[in-house]
Amino acid sequence: MSRKMLIDGELSHPAEAEERYDFDLFVIGAGSGGVRASRFSASHGAKVGICELPFDPISSEVIGGIGGTCVIRGCVPKKILMYGATFGPELQDARSYGWDVHEKVDFDWKKLLQKKTDEIVRLNGIYKRLLTNSGVKMYEGEGKIVGPHEVEVTQLDGTKIGYSAKHILIATGSRAVIPDIPGKELGITSDEALSLEELPKRVVVLGGGYIAVEFASIWNGMGAKVELCFRRELPLGGFDDEMRAVVARNLEGRGINMHPRTNLTELIKAENGIKVITDHGEELLADVVLFATGRAPNSKRLNLKAVGVEVDEHGAVKVDDYSRTSVPSIWAVGDVTNRMNLTPVALMEGSFFANTVFGGEPTKPDYNHVPYAVFCIPPLSVVGLSEEEAIQRGKGDILVFTSSFNPMKNTISGRQEKTVMKLVVDADTQKVLGASMCGPDAPEIMQGIAVALKCGATKQQFDSTVGIHPSAAEEFVTMRTVTRRVEASGKLKTNL
Repeated sequence: MSRKMLIDGELSHPAEAEERYDFDLFVIGAGSGGVRASRFSASHGAKVGICELPFDPISSEVIGGIGGTCVIRGCVPKKILMYGATFGPELQDARSYGWDVHEKVDFDWKKLLQKKTDEIVRLNGIYKRLLTNSGVKMYEGEGKIVGPHEVEVTQLDGTKIGYSAKHILIATGSRAVIPDIPGKELGITSDEALSLEELPKRVVVLGGGYIAVEFASIWNGMGAKVELCFRRELPLGGFDDEMRAVVARNLEGRGINMHPRTNLTELIKAENGIKVITDHGEELLADVVLFATGRAPNSKRLNLKAVGVEVDEHGAVKVDDYSRTSVPSIWAVGDVTNRMNLTPVALMEGSFFANTVFGGEPTKPDYNHVPYAVFCIPPLSVVGLSEEEAIQRGKGDILVFTSSFNPMKNTISGRQEKTVMKLVVDADTQKVLGASMCGPDAPEIMQGIAVALKCGATKQQFDSTVGIHPSAAEEFVTMRTVTRRVEASGKLKTNL
């Protein structure tokens, strides 16, 4: 099969590439983006090599694993634990549905932990087979770039082997950041949180993003006392403010102690746990302190500066619209570029890289209408613009439609927790600009809504769609009354 490559913006058929280089493409990092780019490039006829650090559930600078963060120590194991955490409240609700649930229900953390580990080991094996079946050559070890077309892989025994490649792809992802405070060594990151030997009874979580609220929900659902500390008035900065308030209310309603506008200043080892000092002088006692304070690109050990690859002040690799770095033969996708750090986005970037470089179809990743979810309990999911973003970007008036209701399941169980849905609409064109939902099954529903927004759906088209009854999803096609109209001049400002 002939290979097509994009060189300086033009497609060519370089037969000499097979003679001059060991590989057409060498990928450093076998996470979601790297594996996708490798497989798709190989399907276009490229000779592909890929290297990845040895596998372990907890990562370090020299530990990783094929499958990457999402599969091994991120989205997948986290959601397994989230499923486990939902059963506690569900068992309470079951009594109202006639189930005779005894007062004392035992939970075996170690059993769930082993099931989680078994699953990520299985997935690690699947990713290896996907690469093998695609004809991709795998190497275990740490890769670094030593020239525009040269990669050096340090194997487990310390041996260094060099490989040449027409193109090099950086797909090394990111890792958790630990705040620089006294006693920081007493805290853990999400890596360790997914592999704790014992279930903590008292937890302090620092952070207000996805990871913070998700782990707060997980541990709370498993019966732990959870203190959630975050710097702003509401968690989930960057999301729609109204939906952030809904999430905060739900977390608090389920028993999580919220500490807004709070940071941690020191951790102290105590006889009965870890003493946590806040910037308000408050003292909290915990078995575990989770730092969920952001992630940084994995770029420090790649030797990028020496070969001329530019990075920003955070270490993110700078790329153009096609994922190409400042060195024409070197490319980058996924979290290491710090564009939109989501697994499906890394998959998109990897696919489009392969199309651009080897498929003869230069393709720019499209970051519009990317749906995403926060797997707190209950989950939040959104697509498109928040109300605040629509106001800031819009030139005309904005219409906001909202629906808040008690889900049918809760009417029997008695759980006081409303589902909230929201549509943001351009008043002139009636185009739906954004959609949000906080409630059971929100991510499953929002995936379908994302297709509609991607197709440019209008509010009239939503309204003319027949709903599925009885379901929560039908609310998205029955919201007829405008909740509020925001005039074009009414630029909304918030410090939440």
